[in-house]
Amino acid sequence: MPDTTSTSPGPREVLARYQRAMLDKSADDLADLYAVDAVHEFPFLSPGMPARYQGSEEVRAGYRAAWGASPAQPREIHEVAVHESTDPEVITVEQVVTGTVATTGQTFSIPGLLVLRVRNGRIVHVRDYMDGLGVAHTMGRLDAVVASLGDRR
Repeated sequence: MPDTTSTSPGPREVLARYQRAMLDKSADDLADLYAVDAVHEFPFLSPGMPARYQGSEEVRAGYRAAWGASPAQPREIHEVAVHESTDPEVITVEQVVTGTVATTGQTFSIPGLLVLRVRNGRIVHVRDYMDGLGVAHTMGRLDAVVASLGDRR
């Protein structure tokens, strides 16, 4: 009889690695969690972020640029709730990322929600509902974001 146990990490273990990569601001560690053809979507307005990344290399390049340019230093990720699905590949986490802005010393607390689909130990799809306006406010960019919204016609 063949062994049907999986040695691939499941959604909870991948989530823990995902959060560690966020805290370390390691675009490489984050991208290495994704399947080559994975999709990472930002359904809500997230100023400075694209609507989606297509593939692990776009995740790597996008997060390398975003985290490299950001003085935000995340310190903790508080899981408000983790919801398992009837689909064993899907997990949803409500979380709050806290930390400080290195250039100002200001603390931040940014809520978000992630819906991850993990297959064979790799992320194949993420819907990332982060508070993009909260991030812009924390980084002192809210006025510029509001001004740019007025330019859209």
